[in-house]
Amino acid sequence: MSAQVPTSTTAKYGQLVNGPPASGKTTYCSGLNQFLTALARPHTLVNLDPAAEPPPYPASIDIRDLITVKDVMDEYSLGPNGAMLYCFEYLDANFDWLEDRLRALRPDEQGYVVFDLPGQVELSTGHRALANVLGKLGKLGYRLCAVHLTDAHAIADPSKYISALLLSLRTMLALELPHINVLSKIDLLNTYGELPFNLDFYTQVQDLHHLSDHLSSDPRLARFGKLNEAVCELVEDFGLVSFETLAVEDKQSMYRLLSAIDRALGYVFLPPPTPGSSAPPSAMDLFSTAMGALPEWAGGDVQERWVDAREEWDAWERERWKEEGEEVERRRVTEQGGRWRGSAPAGEGERT
Repeated sequence: MSAQVPTSTTAKYGQLVNGPPASGKTTYCSGLNQFLTALARPHTLVNLDPAAEPPPYPASIDIRDLITVKDVMDEYSLGPNGAMLYCFEYLDANFDWLEDRLRALRPDEQGYVVFDLPGQVELSTGHRALANVLGKLGKLGYRLCAVHLTDAHAIADPSKYISALLLSLRTMLALELPHINVLSKIDLLNTYGELPFNLDFYTQVQDLHHLSDHLSSDPRLARFGKLNEAVCELVEDFGLVSFETLAVEDKQSMYRLLSAIDRALGYVFLPPPTPGSSAPPSAMDLFSTAMGALPEWAGGDVQERWVDAREEWDAWERERWKEEGEEVERRRVTEQGGRWRGSAPAGEGERT
């Protein structure tokens, strides 16, 4: 694999957020920014979409300061896709622009960088410019995990799901990075109608012959039966594709996905030491953080969480959020020398 052979002495980590248009990449980056900030994890966001509107997150580095798709289209009379490819070829040729800005970040900001890519799949499936940029980032010491988002709507249509599988597999083979495939917008799944199979069938990507049989039962697709079987066999033979699920506004969903990404990278985050404590981190704690099992759905599975008992789970999580909010407020009041009086109505003696 041509991937990352670092020449820097300090390892840096990050995510390469990619996927087709409207898969939720920018929304994920915005939600991730809020989530990492709440966890007090230093990080930096980099917008690498030269066609984007101003992103809804604070981008420390923005490729639009170097080049934009609109400028390229106007100057060279290119279409949007051709202009996008030109922008990345220009970034590859002027990589020192990106390198200088990455080096100018504070040391803690350099340690974890999230790159938000555009939705043109040509960049991550065949064009060499992005691969060249990734190789240069690797030489700077960046260890990246590709986070490939797919709109969960694809699993509601078996033919779209097969297309998503092929795109995910092709991206994995082209980028040559640790890779996490994600079904985004999973909280909207109930609006797409009843699924032919349980959700874990789509996330684990096993026994795809059931899917080809289902497709063959559709008169419109019956004539493509052998092609569907061949594609399903191809994906299963590689045995690389599986999916995590994501609902950006669901804290446990974000936590599980972030844990999967950290595990793929071997990344360990050490929070600041507790004031007054000189105890070093436990080696076993570090190992379990990097390589431990992923968090479960507090006793349930993805089918139960997002399909069978969605409303019950949502109510349970709202109650947990309320309890956490009260705990934060209790600590605040106590630290200020007051006496906590529980969840009294607003304005009624938080402190006495």
